[in-house]
Amino acid sequence: MNPEVLIIGCGFLGEAAAELFSTQGRQVLGLVRGNVSLEPLAGKPYETALCDVTDPASVEGLTNRLREVPLAIYAVSSGRGGAESYAAVYRDGLKRILDHWKPSRLLFVSSTSVYAQTDGDWVTEDSPTIPDRETGRILLEAEQISLGAGGSVARLSGIYGPGRSVLLRKFLMGESVLEEGGGRWINQIHRDDAAAALVRLGDPIVPPGLYNTTDDFPASQREVYCWMSDFLGKPLPPEGPADRNRKRGWTSKRVSNRKLHEIGWKPSFPSFRDALPRLLPTISTII
Repeated sequence: MNPEVLIIGCGFLGEAAAELFSTQGRQVLGLVRGNVSLEPLAGKPYETALCDVTDPASVEGLTNRLREVPLAIYAVSSGRGGAESYAAVYRDGLKRILDHWKPSRLLFVSSTSVYAQTDGDWVTEDSPTIPDRETGRILLEAEQISLGAGGSVARLSGIYGPGRSVLLRKFLMGESVLEEGGGRWINQIHRDDAAAALVRLGDPIVPPGLYNTTDDFPASQREVYCWMSDFLGKPLPPEGPADRNRKRGWTSKRVSNRKLHEIGWKPSFPSFRDALPRLLPTISTII
């Protein structure tokens, strides 16, 4: 049976979205790049298959089945690669699937790293996007490709969830630092809330466009570590210099999710603090 929903990049986020679509009775196909990613998906309530979006032959091989798929969600990962990997996976891969599969509705998963603001102000979908890194500029190119095709873009803030939280892991391992006092603003979203947002944005009645996908409460780095400290009964991390070489760049802004709320989305975890009780056991058991 041909799929109604195609998840291109059925990883940490894509898998959760595939589960939600499946519970709605939708026929879902989740695509991953290699067997290492495919094996953990065995036994899921949706179909899975291999496809490398950087390989023309791999994409062409699925064209007959996936041409004009009703909804395609492009949730790929660069695998922590640099600008060359970003271009191949996000920009060129997206062009390739649009050229060959021509989905009826497209949703591209991007990042709030395209906002380079450092003044702590609120940013909306209308705020300037002038990323200071080539990877951010490539994401903007891919966004324009999606929007030009009549699709939508979900700009995700830092995603965390079961078994994954960079900030909590560093805190538990004693590697956290309050950078320059901890005043930098941090924007995050729980994986399950991000997946619910993708489901909502995939609804044909939702107008296409840009949507910031983040939780309700941006928090300073100090606030986040204070929540951890209070919850765990541990001291705050020491103060230290800023890490200016982080992948997402050095920014400090508060990302507004008002537009996403206006289409009926509501997070189960409005802030990182709300998620801590459930998140902690999934992190501490793998440290």
